Amino acid sequence: MALSRRKMLTLGTGATTLATVGTPTVARAGTADPDVASPGRPLHARLPDDRGLARMLPGDFRSRYATVNGVRLHYVIGGRGAPLILLPGWPQSWWAYRKVMPLLARRYRVVAVDLRGMGSSGRPRDGYDKKTMASDIHQLVHRLGWRSANVVGHDIGSMVAFSYAANHPQATRKVAMLDTVHPHPGFYDLPLLPPPGAGFSLWWCAFNQTGMLPEQLLAGRSRHLVDWLLLHSLADQSLVSPFDRAVYARIYDQPDAIRAAGGWYQSFHRDIEDLATYGPVTAPLLGVSSEASDGELRRVLPDVGTDVRVVKLDNTIHYLPEEAPERLEETLRDFFA
Repeated sequence: MALSRRKMLTLGTGATTLATVGTPTVARAGTADPDVASPGRPLHARLPDDRGLARMLPGDFRSRYATVNGVRLHYVIGGRGAPLILLPGWPQSWWAYRKVMPLLARRYRVVAVDLRGMGSSGRPRDGYDKKTMASDIHQLVHRLGWRSANVVGHDIGSMVAFSYAANHPQATRKVAMLDTVHPHPGFYDLPLLPPPGAGFSLWWCAFNQTGMLPEQLLAGRSRHLVDWLLLHSLADQSLVSPFDRAVYARIYDQPDAIRAAGGWYQSFHRDIEDLATYGPVTAPLLGVSSEASDGELRRVLPDVGTDVRVVKLDNTIHYLPEEAPERLEETLRDFFA
């Protein structure tokens, strides 16, 4: 697809394609211990575990585990009200919602989940198609004592959120998809070599399709990957601090975590086949787009749902929960009310 020279376009593949959007600002120094923040230094012993990270959030958030659908899922829960499930994307974890969770917890029982293969959740050899991952979340909702829930997904999590609504309509209240659509046949048209001036290819899709090589190249070096993606998909680098980047890098420094994350991409063929078997989603669908993804969400979502609306968050690129947490919370609150 052609790209605007002044925008970026999200194609539901885990990040964005860059065109000219201005020079990103440099992350501010001093936001975390430099021993934690610096690439190449040991991270594991210097970062809080999930319990410690949960305690850093305003409010009473707790780190928990549940074994469902044959996999152990980690989640962080807090707040009161109707259940609201938050699903993150690559290469992040539940921590991607750290800014918006306390805001949402004023009205909802918030559950931020590490997907199968992500963060502190289990990393089985298979089951990374979005239908199976949606079944994980469905069983978790029931394990927590609810018959249905509102679901929010970003990036890979958005794909899982859509599959949840498609496969478990009785357990779905409303679904919000942040900046990313479910894999569809148009993914096969993504260019490996974009025309000059159209930005760069979505190289990570092909990279994550390969076996073994990502683990060999990224193990112990994933901070470079995190920084590169944020540099090209985040207009203000200070919005994700060195501490936050280290939290993500710790996860994806591990070969088994890199292998599991690749499974999300290697399942795209299966996901596209599954999409062809779904009828339109009847639960209300909200697409929350960045300036980059607005056209894609407006083209795709009306064909897969019966009650669809799309809202654009201006001056955002991809990482909506970190770029615009207050505006995102307001948008979600209006939709789920």
